[in-house]
Amino acid sequence: MTAAALRIGLIGAGHFGRFHALKVKAAPRATLAGLHDPEPSRAQALAREAGAPAMALEPLLAACDAVIIAAPAEAHFALAEAALTAGRHVLVEKPIAATLPQADALAALAAARGLVLQVGHLVRYSAEYRAVAERMGRPLYIEATRIAPFKPRGTDVSVILDLMIHDLDLVLALVDSPIVSVDAVGAPIASAHEDIANARVRFENGCVATITASRISLKTERKMRLFAREGYMSVNFVDRKLMRISRDRGLPIPGGQGYRIEETTWREHDALEAEHAAFVAAILDGAPVLVDAAAGRRALAAALAVSESMAASRAVAEASGLL
Repeated sequence: MTAAALRIGLIGAGHFGRFHALKVKAAPRATLAGLHDPEPSRAQALAREAGAPAMALEPLLAACDAVIIAAPAEAHFALAEAALTAGRHVLVEKPIAATLPQADALAALAAARGLVLQVGHLVRYSAEYRAVAERMGRPLYIEATRIAPFKPRGTDVSVILDLMIHDLDLVLALVDSPIVSVDAVGAPIASAHEDIANARVRFENGCVATITASRISLKTERKMRLFAREGYMSVNFVDRKLMRISRDRGLPIPGGQGYRIEETTWREHDALEAEHAAFVAAILDGAPVLVDAAAGRRALAAALAVSESMAASRAVAEASGLL
């Protein structure tokens, strides 16, 4: 495709859909062709703010070159399938779908039609991901914590698909090895789905990751510790602080047997804007898709493995009277 301005349609006019709409509206190489939401009042309100018409799904697909799907997770497959079948490029929010067969079907459909299928794992477009990835080689152990206060939005799925999947995708990108086992526990506290979860993930190359997620905490906390043969790294994502101990960079540690310490920060950029720019570049310029269907499937497979392990652990706890 060589058109100067990509016509993008938005499906989903909720909280995150609004951010998507405003980003497309301000994009230099794209235009918002219209938006669709099953709730007419919500669609009309965003349409007025974004300066684009609210439309039924079929007319929207006919009016655009690509779509962004910011609908609830259970609708991702049906909407992405409809868009791809109509010959439209797709950026779908995470998770890519509800099941692995659905993810495979979307990937096959996009490949058969030569269409871009990008998955919205936003962290991969952030400066924080770059700061970690540039300084960490092959990790041996990763400990990740992501906790936040309770918000009703997002509770249509478990904390695994709501929050933990971000760190699962980040860990998968850093480790780059198949998962061989998962041991997880969790429980629903304030919603019908699990609100707290902890997973221990073991990879084929020997790396182990322990990931904790909670959406019922009193404060927001996002931290990660990484151990590798080259050294150790501690990251506070909320404060944007990174500390790395190694032999190859930073200031010498007195009495540290040749080890050095590097303390740094990063300037965060607009990750959503970067995600949109990557989507447009993949379509208009043929640029590689950073988070493609395969990456989305890997993250979904990891999340489902955590869910299955958690269900097994919960059954044991219930049988023993712990729950």
